[in-house]
Amino acid sequence: MSSPSVSDRCPCNSGLTYPECCNRYHRGDVGAPTAEQLMGSRYSAFAVGDAAYLLATWHPLTAPATLTLEAGMVWTRLVIDATSGGGPFEREGVVEFTAHYRLHGERGSQHETSRFVRDARVWLYVDGVE
Repeated sequence: MSSPSVSDRCPCNSGLTYPECCNRYHRGDVGAPTAEQLMGSRYSAFAVGDAAYLLATWHPLTAPATLTLEAGMVWTRLVIDATSGGGPFEREGVVEFTAHYRLHGERGSQHETSRFVRDARVWLYVDGVE
């Protein structure tokens, strides 16, 4: 998918436009202040095909060397099911989410409980359990 236009709503479902929301994280202007916002920005990165951002926000101890995004995957909706910790002054957080998608005309969803850590004031994705 190409980047949303200035007036398009952000894929993370914040209600803001993409430039007002996750695009500022994707460009590196600012870091996500909470684990939940990092989760949303990572979902948006999947939606717009920004593998570089996904790798940059993955903890170096668990990050893959490369990342290839599924061709034809259309991410349609993110639902945050629960959060624990992950605030702007905390060091760890957990975000449980369901991400909905379409692939080759079929609908599906991915449910995951993801762990995040804040290292040097930057939130990073550690890993997740489906």
